[in-house]
Amino acid sequence: MENKEAGKRTCKRFEIPGATISYELNEYSEEFSPLGDMSRGGAKFLGKYPLDINADITLKISVPGERIPLTLHGKIRWISFMESKDQYQVGVQFNPYGEKEGHNYPGNLVKIISLEQKFATKKETKVEKYEIDS
Repeated sequence: MENKEAGKRTCKRFEIPGATISYELNEYSEEFSPLGDMSRGGAKFLGKYPLDINADITLKISVPGERIPLTLHGKIRWISFMESKDQYQVGVQFNPYGEKEGHNYPGNLVKIISLEQKFATKKETKVEKYEIDS
């Protein structure tokens, strides 16, 4: 599945050491779940629960050294159970950035780009266009 998905990606993924995710979704909530990696368009994290694919979710991403977590809205796009860790890997696609209801605050995109520049390896970093809906 990873190889097929990788072909669809338009944004570079990068890891942020020590970053965590918190969320509340229906009867589930978690704090300090490890962030696997992220990009301008989404994030992957480890969680304890089998969340529903296509469910709307709001993530709070805490980055070491940052005072305020990033709050991002998105949709769960995939989930897979990792027997070796007894946890689920969850893939979330972020909603568009813009001023409309349900969109993510455009300032969060600026923050993600700065995190990308800080944490992505030079080999992976490549400037690409990314539109903000207004």
